[in-house]
Amino acid sequence: MKIKTAKFEISNTDYKKCPTGNKPEYAFIGRSNVGKSSLINMLTNHKGLAKTSSTPGKTLLINHFIINDEWYIVDLPGYGYAQRSKDAREKLKKIIEDYVLEREQMTNLFVLIDSRHKPQQIDVEFMEWLGENGVPFSIVFTKLDKLGKVAGAQAIAAYKRHLQQTWEELPPVFETSSEDGRGRDEILSYIEQINQELTQ
Repeated sequence: MKIKTAKFEISNTDYKKCPTGNKPEYAFIGRSNVGKSSLINMLTNHKGLAKTSSTPGKTLLINHFIINDEWYIVDLPGYGYAQRSKDAREKLKKIIEDYVLEREQMTNLFVLIDSRHKPQQIDVEFMEWLGENGVPFSIVFTKLDKLGKVAGAQAIAAYKRHLQQTWEELPPVFETSSEDGRGRDEILSYIEQINQELTQ
């Protein structure tokens, strides 16, 4: 898939105010500092599209980017940033849950996992919640350039083994690096395939 145009369209906190129409939406989510904005910029080949920040927990809104005037990338707030107040965390949880469960145009949720870390309870529980609610999702391992080839493969294999203790079948898994562009073609091909199935 060629990305010809990628433009920011709208930010808000309420899924009901998201763009109207029936264009498919591919949402990206993960814990704070997982490399979400960098990944979106890498996928769209647009360095400043999603605002990257060294401060964790910066995305507090649902951000819509229109791609090729045909479909959306949706940048969702990061979860699990401990330094937020309980009230702020609850508010964010509601924004995320409402969008994920209620937004009909949401076609697939890409859950980002930092490949350098062992399985974290918050990520595993979030994916279990998605499974229980029948939400279509994929797992995207990020920052693989930070690990050597062997270490990266071992880390992902160990993560999958951990998930297979509770999952009969794993969702699609992508291995990425925003630094070297790894995984870009695979994710875009996957999106293109789904888009084609939707128009049949």
